[in-house]
Amino acid sequence: MENNEIEARFFALEAKCASCHRCPLGDTRTNIVFGTGSRHADLMFVGEAPGEQEDLSGTPFVGRAGQLLDRYLYAVDIKREDVYIANILKCRPPKNRDPLPAEEDACIDYLRDQVRLIRPKIIVCLGRIAAMRLIRPDYKISQEHGKWVEKGDFSMTAVFHPAALLRDPRRREDMLADMKSIKARLDELCAKESKVK
Repeated sequence: MENNEIEARFFALEAKCASCHRCPLGDTRTNIVFGTGSRHADLMFVGEAPGEQEDLSGTPFVGRAGQLLDRYLYAVDIKREDVYIANILKCRPPKNRDPLPAEEDACIDYLRDQVRLIRPKIIVCLGRIAAMRLIRPDYKISQEHGKWVEKGDFSMTAVFHPAALLRDPRRREDMLADMKSIKARLDELCAKESKVK
């Protein structure tokens, strides 16, 4: 797909999302929080839902949790502008509660379309809710974080949600190890692609 076509499809998809009222969250949002980053990213991060700062700005992961994610990306030499970051839900649930299954069902096709357009090599779930939706319904983040799963064309893993690390700093070393593993897998997949070309 040509760059212009990808841009046009992204624009149309975001416009469709902006007018969405498939679930009640469409009536309470300030902004949709569609996604941010490179539309040609090899690495995509997916969280569960926007929080207050994200709802106000329309950009995912800009609050305290997002700032912590930025520090981890910097620590393993990944530029935020080179990755794509999105959430399963594009609208903030009231008081940042967990997404309801019906809300996820109403919104998941937007994420699927984003993945189809970006075609990342790696998808990283940020937190248990994203992992339970995208990897496996019984996913246990505390035991399985950082483990790799191959699904279709994607290498997938899950890490602790940065908001969870703010609440429990004891997990921060685990997160750093997982981020180093993500960087190594990214380098490996990109090197393989270079050889093929």
